[in-house]
Amino acid sequence: MTTEQTAFEADPTATAATALLRFATAGSVDDGKSTLVGRLLHDSKSVLSDQLEAVEHASRNRGQETPDLALLTDGLRAEREQGITIDVAYRYFATPRRRFILADTPGHVQYTRNMVTGASTAELAIILVDARHGVVEQTRRHAAVAALLRVPHVVLAVNKMDLVDYAEPDFADIAREFTRYAAELGVPEVTAIPISALAGDNVVTASARMPWYGGPTVLEHLETVPVGHDPSEDVARFPVQYVIRPQTAELPDYRGYAGQIASGILRVGQRVAVLPSGRASTVEAIDALGEQVDVAWAPQSVTLRLTDDLDISRGDLLVPVDDRPEPSQDLTATVCHLHDRPLRPGARVLLKHTTRTVKAIVRELPSRLTLDDLSQHPEPGELVANEIGRVVLRTAEPLALDAYATSRRTGSFLLIDPADGTTLTAGMAGDAFAEKADELHTAERDDDGWDF
Repeated sequence: MTTEQTAFEADPTATAATALLRFATAGSVDDGKSTLVGRLLHDSKSVLSDQLEAVEHASRNRGQETPDLALLTDGLRAEREQGITIDVAYRYFATPRRRFILADTPGHVQYTRNMVTGASTAELAIILVDARHGVVEQTRRHAAVAALLRVPHVVLAVNKMDLVDYAEPDFADIAREFTRYAAELGVPEVTAIPISALAGDNVVTASARMPWYGGPTVLEHLETVPVGHDPSEDVARFPVQYVIRPQTAELPDYRGYAGQIASGILRVGQRVAVLPSGRASTVEAIDALGEQVDVAWAPQSVTLRLTDDLDISRGDLLVPVDDRPEPSQDLTATVCHLHDRPLRPGARVLLKHTTRTVKAIVRELPSRLTLDDLSQHPEPGELVANEIGRVVLRTAEPLALDAYATSRRTGSFLLIDPADGTTLTAGMAGDAFAEKADELHTAERDDDGWDF
């Protein structure tokens, strides 16, 4: 057994992956998301000198006396001209305590789909609020998206405190209102931080102008928030990406199944089932980076060898025999429509789940979700770009999906246009969020039992 395996058995969370935090920023237009990200990068000394010089030059050309740190993320010409974020801007940086991947997402309503994209893999979401305006419609919308995507940690950054004279009552009222709304959505944790991204208060350095606040700065929270998931708490899921058959003189009978472990732990000697066929076998060996290991865990990329020669190909899912999802051709899910072309009942699409892609038909659109008040509108007839709703699908072949509330990786899927390969819709299996919304706003819906 390798040193890494020994360390894992002692503490499954003590792996390199736990040192990485993926987080996203969201908020209304002009709330200062890009300025916050720029300040975070600048004050943590994560900006190269030539990048800073370019920002200073661009700021001078716009008649600004000080560098506009928002330009560190707003890289598109249209963004710089309009002073808004349009596309999701990804940035990578590190401090001595942790590595980070951040996604700066747009604030406009018409770019809600971009926030869904940016937050879909995030472990933390920073939602900005202008201290002068408080919680607004877009704030509630972003909180709902974070809840929908099961983001484990939410930070409420009350920005522009310098414009309200750093008043504690203003901050307290906003934090109280947002926390109450987030609790209704089922958000597990909210950390409220008063900041001024422009002046740098409580972003990287604690502010001397808000002595009444004794909590962490934004960076301190990002560096210390618990991340990294113990894979032993999850059921093992292994989507097969590629079948390896070298057929060389040295390895005449080698047959390996390569892929990335989506969740959980796999061990040599473990009994596994192959889905959707349901046939069972035993893990004979695990190859990782050219060496045989006894145990592997998410998100490692490995090659599995089984004791039996089974018909296994790309798209099959290996799972423990005693804990497997039931393959089905019928799927009800919550989706966010991403494309400008509407999604309507009867549409023929491709459904991509992990490494498997199958044909599917949109049977029905039972309801559309209004994020402003979580109301359900039955039978909308279509979903247009940025809208979120329920969809009933029928697939040509059985799929083994977990509920998204159980696994963000194996509970998610994409709908793709079979004609040109365009991504149409992002989906989350199950109705957990919709059921929560129904508790607040009851709406009737039906099912016509249509068959593929």
